[in-house]
Amino acid sequence: MEIDLLLNELSLKNPASDQQTARYWMSNFIQTIKAIKAQGVKVYLRTKDNFHTTILAPDYPLRRWLNDQEVDQVERGFIRTLATGNPFSTNIANVDIKDIENNCGLSEFWYQGETAIGLGVAYILDTMSVSLMSAECWDRSFLSIEAQTIDEDGVVIDEIVNIVHTSRSNHVEEHTEWFKNRIRLGVIDGEDLWNRRDELFPSLEFCENVSKQIQNLYYGTPILTQVVNKLLELENYCKTWTEGGFNVEGIASKATPESESRLHKLVQKLTFKCPDGKDRIFSLHLRMTGAGAWRLHFSTELGPGKIIIGYIGTKIQ
Repeated sequence: MEIDLLLNELSLKNPASDQQTARYWMSNFIQTIKAIKAQGVKVYLRTKDNFHTTILAPDYPLRRWLNDQEVDQVERGFIRTLATGNPFSTNIANVDIKDIENNCGLSEFWYQGETAIGLGVAYILDTMSVSLMSAECWDRSFLSIEAQTIDEDGVVIDEIVNIVHTSRSNHVEEHTEWFKNRIRLGVIDGEDLWNRRDELFPSLEFCENVSKQIQNLYYGTPILTQVVNKLLELENYCKTWTEGGFNVEGIASKATPESESRLHKLVQKLTFKCPDGKDRIFSLHLRMTGAGAWRLHFSTELGPGKIIIGYIGTKIQ
């Protein structure tokens, strides 16, 4: 399978002081990419700008590095054949990501006070980010960034989110389970997700109306990734939920009930027939970050250890 690898543009901000250091950075970067490929995946490197125009050191752009006879020929060949694309949103039909790139979207991301577009897009796509080892702060297997989202009601949501990150080969080793899960899931599209729901999410039950909602999700879209991610969060919670009531704090994402006013107004639209034939009100929901006004509504009435999925789609009005 192929994974999108998001290059952290902040790690390119300060070039090396000399060509020797730049060569070391590139050699380390190549070893990192090779370690990722060794996990059994293909790599597509998404970059903010044309990767080959990167300034590695004064008067030493990547294009010059590619012709530098002091650089190992195999390393130069590796970069020449590495699949890359820019901007981050290339070949992705998602206006939210394009808006983030243009600093005009409803979601913004920062790392240590600086706008972090690549890290933010990595979060939305639920994929891995990679940095050149240009500063000590990038020597991390996870990065925490600030995220701010304005929802469709104009409410500002601030949170700290973690990004899967790598800048050296030993970081890749720390993410072995992450790669295994990616390969195991390997969801092609919504139809594939629906057909494999019992295999991937044995603790979740799905209302009949969810079938069409899931099967209409297309390959390569961020919303498909978001849906898989949210379902996996609920599945993982169910594995640890062995007794007592449902703990809303136990899920990685923020789960909230509908307000009393919306619940009163939309009670019929929030009621769905469950697999056991009963009609239930689905107030609890998860938001899809950076994927438009999408919601995943669920019920914990069958718990412990079991959750019903009642609706996946745009915000119910």
